[in-house]
Formats: sequence, structure tokens, C-alpha cells
Amino acid sequence: MQTYIFDKTNDTDIAFYQIRERLITLLRSRFTTYGYKQIQTPTFEPYDLYTTVNGTIKLDEMIKVIDNSGKVLVMRPDVTIPITQQIASKYKHLSKEIRYFYVTDVFRQTPDESNNKERTQAGIEYFGNNSPEADAEVLSLAVHLLKDLHLTNFTLEIGHAGFTKELISELALSDQDLKQFKQLIQAKNTNGIKLFLADLSIDPKLRYAIENIPLLYGEADDVIKRAKEIAYNDSMVNKLQNLEEVCTVIQAYGCKQHIVIDLGLINHMDYYSDIIFQGFTENVGKPILMGGRYDKLATQFNASIPAIGFACDIEALLDSTKNHTKSYQPPIDVDIYYETDEQEYGLTIANELREQNYRVLTFPIPEANKHESAQCTLYLTRNNSTLYQQNKSWSFTDIEKLNQILQEVKERI
Repeated sequence: MQTYIFDKTNDTDIAFYQIRERLITLLRSRFTTYGYKQIQTPTFEPYDLYTTVNGTIKLDEMIKVIDNSGKVLVMRPDVTIPITQQIASKYKHLSKEIRYFYVTDVFRQTPDESNNKERTQAGIEYFGNNSPEADAEVLSLAVHLLKDLHLTNFTLEIGHAGFTKELISELALSDQDLKQFKQLIQAKNTNGIKLFLADLSIDPKLRYAIENIPLLYGEADDVIKRAKEIAYNDSMVNKLQNLEEVCTVIQAYGCKQHIVIDLGLINHMDYYSDIIFQGFTENVGKPILMGGRYDKLATQFNASIPAIGFACDIEALLDSTKNHTKSYQPPIDVDIYYETDEQEYGLTIANELREQNYRVLTFPIPEANKHESAQCTLYLTRNNSTLYQQNKSWSFTDIEKLNQILQEVKERI
């Protein structure tokens, strides 16, 4: 990743890279506990894959290359679409559930991040189940994940793509006007929405409903109740009932305190059809997690497969955990210096500590002044074995005693 390219003048790059890898390991572990298996998609994909799929990212945001046969390829701009294509190529219908997770780079050239075309995403895709229980489980996983990162002040904002789309579709707007109107809703610009609708000849009930979309934000029971009062048809009522059922299961998971409903939530990926959500935490000005249900995406590959998923932005997660980096510190460093006669003893200790996942370097004692000090330093001489950590020192006679000392040191760091 560009943020973590090694700079020989700045050793903090290496420290942040280690923190990043520990964070990714934690994410992999949590995905696995929910039954997900890792998958990978190609870095270079056919350009046609994205030009023929509705609701994908903007074509001018893709990074295009030409292979030696003259075929246009793109560097992976999205993960959900190629995974869905893989599933749809094998199954037209699913009689079982399939759960995949990924940790991979995506490549986009967006105007607001022109200097950062490569970002790492970690996420999940859950195929074959469109029940409220499946939606709630995915949301619970997202909450569980953010708790693993020791984030206490985070929120999952949940909307319903189908509810908002159905209201807006009644306006019969052009593509350009639709884009502008969605931006007004996303910004919760109530005055702008009223001005936009002023020149349209529409049913007063529809006008009232659309003007109230930005206000449908807050605690689940209250928002759903108010939304039902402005629902324009039975289909919208059914979508709200589905959202209500999901919230009931979320409460059973014990996650309701982290959930708010935002029926004005709009995702830039138009392939989402039902529940959509975004994760936010303090001190980060953009979502750290985004996802939703996309039951109709597989139909573009001639299959009928319901699915839901989400992706985390690794760089945003790193920003959100700046005050919790202690949770991601790697095992402490140990440098071992030994006299020639103690070489076998020193290397034996080194292997013992490496088995316990310590990071260990070994040197003969004449090298002692040629290396920077580690967190802990062992000096092994014929007459004494000593561990140094900052201004403290401990003598030890065997590996058991050394382990006790290192455990004390770990608790202090």
C-alpha cells in the first residue's frame, strides 16, 4: 500500500506495517469464527465485466491496461462483482449457503483521492440466504468486528435501498436529475429537496413522503413507526416490516445499542436492493465499513442467488484505532548476545523464544556495539546470564526463569 511503502529515513513505516498486519490477522480470525472461508479474485479483470453490469462503479474511476493481445483489462475496482460472477458461473440456484471472506487490494482513481489509487479491503460475501436472520447475523459480525478493535464509540447506520428507490422512482427523473436528487438526500438537505420538488407536479402525499426522507433517522422502533405513516404503497410497508424483523434479531444478538436507522442512506453502488449499512466511529470522517444486500446482482449473470456482504477499509480502520495501537503490538523484540563458549546455549534459547512467537536476533558479543538495542537484550557469558530492559536488569539460570521475567516485561510494556 502506498501509505506503508518502506522509507529508509523513517522507521515508523515498518512499525505501522506491523500494526496493519496484526489488524488484518484479527479480521481474518473473526471472519473464520462466523464460518467464512477465504477467497481471492484476479488483480486484472476483463473491462467488459464492469461495462455490462448495472450499478457498478463509474467507468472513469477504473484503472485500465491493455494486454499484449490488445484486450482492455481493468485492475480490480471491486470485489463483490467478480465473486458473484464466480458463484453464478457454477450455480444458477443455490441449495446451500456459501460464505467467503477476502483481504485484497482494490484500485480506483477518484477525484477526492487522486494520490491514492490503491486501497486494501477486507470483507465478506454471504450467498444463498435472504432471511432477516441472515441480515442480522451479518450486522452482528460487523459489530463484533469493531468491538474486536476496541472501538467503543461506533455506530452502524442501517437503511433500505428498496424503500428509498421506490419513492424516488415515482418522480420519473432523468439520470442527471436523479443523480442530483440523490446527492440532496444523502446530504440531508431538506431545503434543497423542497426546492427541487417545487416545480414537479406530483401527488401531495408523495411530496410529503419524499420531503421527510432525511428526517427518518434515529432509534429503530421510532423511525420505522414514522416511516410506516408515510409509506406510499404496500410494497414499501413490506420493506419496513422486513427491516423491523431484522432489528428484532439484532436485539437478540445484543447489538441494538450500536444500531441506528437512516432511511435516507444512499450507497453509490446501485446493485444494492434491500438493507444497506455503513459503520462510523469517532475521529474518522468517512465510513470504516460499508455493505448491504444485493439479491438481484446475480441475475445479471443469469443466476438467481440472494446475497449480502460488507467490506472494511483497512486504512480507515487504522485511522480509527490510532488510540488503541497497544492492542496490535507485536511480541517484544529480544536480542541475544553470547560469548563463543555459550553459542549453543544462546541459539537454544533463541529457538525456544521463537517457538513462543518472540522476535529474536542473535549475535556474538563482539557485535554488541554494532546494533540498535531491542526492547529486551540478553547477555550470555560463561559466568552470568542477564536480561536488560530499559534501566532494569534480571539474572536468570534457565529458560523457565527467563520466561517468567519476559512475562513481567510484557505486562509492563
